[in-house]
Amino acid sequence: MNKKERLEKILRKTKKVVIKVGSAVITKEDEGLNYQVLHNLTYEINRLVKAGYKVVLVSSGAIACGRAKLNYYKKPISLTEKQALAAIGQAALIQAYEDLFQQYQIHVAQILLTAEDLSLRERYLNAKKTLETLLKWNIVPIVNENDTVTTESIKFSDNDILSALVSGTIEADFLIILSDIDALYEEDPRINPKAQKIREVERITPEIFSMAGSKPGRLGRGGMYSKLLAAKMVTSMGIPVVILPGREPLVLEKFWSGEEIGTIFWAEERKLNMRKLWIKYYIKPEGKIYIDEGAEEAILKRGKSLLIGGIISVEGNFPKGACVECINMKGQILAKGLVNFSSEELLKLKISREKINKEVIHRDNLVFLEP
Repeated sequence: MNKKERLEKILRKTKKVVIKVGSAVITKEDEGLNYQVLHNLTYEINRLVKAGYKVVLVSSGAIACGRAKLNYYKKPISLTEKQALAAIGQAALIQAYEDLFQQYQIHVAQILLTAEDLSLRERYLNAKKTLETLLKWNIVPIVNENDTVTTESIKFSDNDILSALVSGTIEADFLIILSDIDALYEEDPRINPKAQKIREVERITPEIFSMAGSKPGRLGRGGMYSKLLAAKMVTSMGIPVVILPGREPLVLEKFWSGEEIGTIFWAEERKLNMRKLWIKYYIKPEGKIYIDEGAEEAILKRGKSLLIGGIISVEGNFPKGACVECINMKGQILAKGLVNFSSEELLKLKISREKINKEVIHRDNLVFLEP
């Protein structure tokens, strides 16, 4: 099966789509929103919605909007200034989408998230139910990071990662990343203009990551490396990803019709249930547990839960139910999991006679990490 046939087969089964658009795509530097690009984007999403697709739009641009509105281009800017600019710009951003979608009789909903909203189980499930209800009502959710209240400790690294997490949350069929760079290249085309495009990627390996370069985007925090991180996360969930040139007119129609455009990352076989994917990707570890060779063999080779007897030491101050990393004697991070005891309780159990029988992390709450 060639690439076009393979894509056609996937698109025939596609019903739910997440579209991520970056600041550099929908804004003009120092001028605010690029309304021509927004007109094109909303027109194409309208066509998808009218064709029966469920669409979630993850849109950057609030801070860039706020800067343009106030003509505020001082660099660098503090976190507090970014939060204030986001508050000003988010209003303009959502109003623009509201007005543009209204001409197609499509309602939109604003959803602002922090990493904490998706890492705490109850809030994650609430966000999931809200998104699913909006899609059921044929409303287009417009998702952005809640920059006005976020801090470094609860910040997504960028909206590429946010779009990946949203894709997993709604169990999307496709993630489309609209970028100012039109595809993945063998090298960064901003450094080497002769770099060749990569049209399809079977698996995101270290060699693929080495092609990304380290420069961030023109206006946003993310660059190609960030997009590859998002793609690796999403493809491991069994969801394909495509990076497309975001400012090109009718880019979604061209992609749907099989035109050779952008870079597609084919989905891998999904090996984890959604709960384990949530533990693996959504939760930030609050501590570390160092384990001996016997515990390593038990959890990796025999699929056992982690018992207190296999723990060498505990690092960090964390409550019961927190996410921790499991580290072997060589210093390698083997797994993440949700603990049944606080760090204080674990330290007490280590010297207790009952320690051998105490289950620290149940195997259903333990996820192995790739080396």
